[in-house]
Amino acid sequence: MISRERILEAAARVYAKHGFRGATTRLIAIEAGVNEVTLFRTFGSKGALLEAVLAPSDEQFSIPALPVTPLDPSVELTAYVAAALEKLRAMRPLLVHATSEVDERPEAARFACECRHHAHDELRAYIHRVQAAGLASPDIDVNTAVVMLVSAIMGDVMGRPMVANTYPPLEEAASRYVRCFARIIGADSATTTRKKSRTRIA
Repeated sequence: MISRERILEAAARVYAKHGFRGATTRLIAIEAGVNEVTLFRTFGSKGALLEAVLAPSDEQFSIPALPVTPLDPSVELTAYVAAALEKLRAMRPLLVHATSEVDERPEAARFACECRHHAHDELRAYIHRVQAAGLASPDIDVNTAVVMLVSAIMGDVMGRPMVANTYPPLEEAASRYVRCFARIIGADSATTTRKKSRTRIA
């Protein structure tokens, strides 16, 4: 029996390569090793199939969450950004086609924007916790700072293959983006001050 997941995985590969117009049911059926009748019996239409491919899911956001209790923002953010970069690079082919079709297909717009919204919400909530812990400046524009970091992540994922020499070395990207972000939110100086205080107490 052909599983729904197998068809979805095949459709995702075809869509990532050809986009909506090029992802014909014939190509998807060949990739999945089924006939087209099976596709229509399972999903009803090509549009419904590709909408299922682009439906937001927990799998898209399988990046480890930022800690509830911040201890070292630079270390925690670097791990998060590194994981986000890795995950989004793997999703790039889908993101490229979805982004190019946002004006035509609502499901493409949802897919293209959902990752960004999720990262923004996660980071914004974390920075508020960092502020509450006294590890960042209390008067920063959190929303704008987070937009800048998320834009750096997405810009790296989408732009690096075209102009690689304009980005930090791949292995240093996460730490460099976070280093700049930490300065923006005052986390570098706040963390250093707290560590010095703990050293004196010890």
